Amino acid sequence: MKQLLTFLLLVILFSSCTNHSNKLLESQFLYFGGDIITMSGDEPTYAEAIVTSGDSIAFVGPLSEAKKRFPSSKKNNLNGKTVLPGFIDAHAHFAGFPSQSIGAQILPPPDAGANNIESLIQILKDWSTPENIKLTGWIFGMGFDDSVLEDKRFPTKSDLDKVSTEYPIMIVHISGHFCVVNSKGLELLNINSETPNPEGGIIRRIGDTQEPNGVLEELAAIPYMPAVLGPKSEEALKVFLTAGQNMALSYGYTTVQEGRAMKNSHLFLEHAANTDFLKLDVVSYIDYSISDSLLTSDWYSSSYKNHYRIAGVKLTLDGSPQGRTAWRTKPYLVPPKGAKKGYLGYPAIPSDEEVEKIYEKAFQNNWQIHTHANGDAAMDQMIRSLKKVTDTYGNKGRRDVLIHGQYVREDQLDDFKDLNIIASLFPLHTFYWGDWHKEIIGDSLGNKISPTRTALNKGLKITIHTDAPVALPNLMRVIWTATNRVSRSGKIIGEKERLTPYEALKCITEWSAYQHFEEDRKGTIEVGKLADLVILNENPLKSELDDIKDILVMETIKEGVTVYKKEEF
Repeated sequence: MKQLLTFLLLVILFSSCTNHSNKLLESQFLYFGGDIITMSGDEPTYAEAIVTSGDSIAFVGPLSEAKKRFPSSKKNNLNGKTVLPGFIDAHAHFAGFPSQSIGAQILPPPDAGANNIESLIQILKDWSTPENIKLTGWIFGMGFDDSVLEDKRFPTKSDLDKVSTEYPIMIVHISGHFCVVNSKGLELLNINSETPNPEGGIIRRIGDTQEPNGVLEELAAIPYMPAVLGPKSEEALKVFLTAGQNMALSYGYTTVQEGRAMKNSHLFLEHAANTDFLKLDVVSYIDYSISDSLLTSDWYSSSYKNHYRIAGVKLTLDGSPQGRTAWRTKPYLVPPKGAKKGYLGYPAIPSDEEVEKIYEKAFQNNWQIHTHANGDAAMDQMIRSLKKVTDTYGNKGRRDVLIHGQYVREDQLDDFKDLNIIASLFPLHTFYWGDWHKEIIGDSLGNKISPTRTALNKGLKITIHTDAPVALPNLMRVIWTATNRVSRSGKIIGEKERLTPYEALKCITEWSAYQHFEEDRKGTIEVGKLADLVILNENPLKSELDDIKDILVMETIKEGVTVYKKEEF
């Protein structure tokens, strides 16, 4: 009897091992026949073949050895395509991707067709079907750009009232720092002539009156956006989540950031994680105003739960340079309408003492902190405050990040190097707003926006980003702008600040993984790391520089599973 039981136990054990082995073989894939760029090392290195097994990379090396060691793996001939590690954007707002993909497409060319206010109004009219309005209760669109509109001004409530006076309307500026609402929208938000400007924000008025004209700046706008643009039903939520995630995957993201999570946007992402909806990793940074939630949150962690985690805190010190709310030490040459001569923009938090307290809290709790600062005055405030806090607490092991840094000075880059700050810069501006920057701050300073080469030469760790939905989350366009620095008009915006294609790719792979404390499992194609991959139709390292923007993502693979595939592939 004892021998029979032993035999049965061995049969069960063998069967279990066999089933596990079969499942493992089913999830083994051999990739070969194309350019496999590992992104490890200071110079480009290529592998002839890679094998993924389950969620990890099991082999990188010669094809003959791969076939010998993994004879039963499923073979994927790339037919000349290019494989890279999955893309990791260093700063974006993933919770805004759904609104960008679903809302009225009011971006200017080449991304959409809103090149004047008349066309913007028509796009909103065409979009405002009952099915679309039902999603949020509002007519909405993302990405209008007053610097490109032929009218050279912001739309106002009177413009939007031409679309509808029955339904509320909100359109969001391409910077994400302004919105415009119609008369119905102002009514629902309870903004009227008696509403004061909040600290760090402005409600624009009509002429010399106190009547709002519909344009809301900075902290007069930002708190309303997540509430207005969020889905209003379970059905709408599914539509939003699907659209936003599919857009990210189509651009090769395997890790995406929510760069300023307010309460509503965190709950949106938490729901996505709790319902096992997410197919890519979402790393979130909670706005400093709700940072106490990190003290008790299960989501604050170095590891993902259902593809979501909170990694730290976001602090915003000023506004948008193209919107002229970035805080500068020198006046804008072209101030906004209604602003006085000598206008410098303005801080989000005027008090250094308050900023110091926010940094101190982050250091005390060992929270990584990302700081949005565009104007050099804002970065002066950042440096002053961080120096005091660092003197007290030190910064060993910290990887705090400057976000954007458009108008950073060279002496400030030296300070950031001393403070061990990662500079996540934004060369996408050179195409979208390079001409505008030169007009509003001058030709010489305009050439120095997002000084990626200078930062890299000074020894700073750098990344680059899309800040989507400020622009489409097209990472190939980000690589193109970083390597070309060509404006809409064809002018070169700071030729000496160009990156090489390999350096630019580092910024959205290995160096972004480092920024998120994830370099041990992401960012390069190496044995033991996650099988996060992207397949492109062309090799960015072999393409003509101007052709990089046209490279397409053919397939996105997250932890060994294909999560996006272009139809013709």
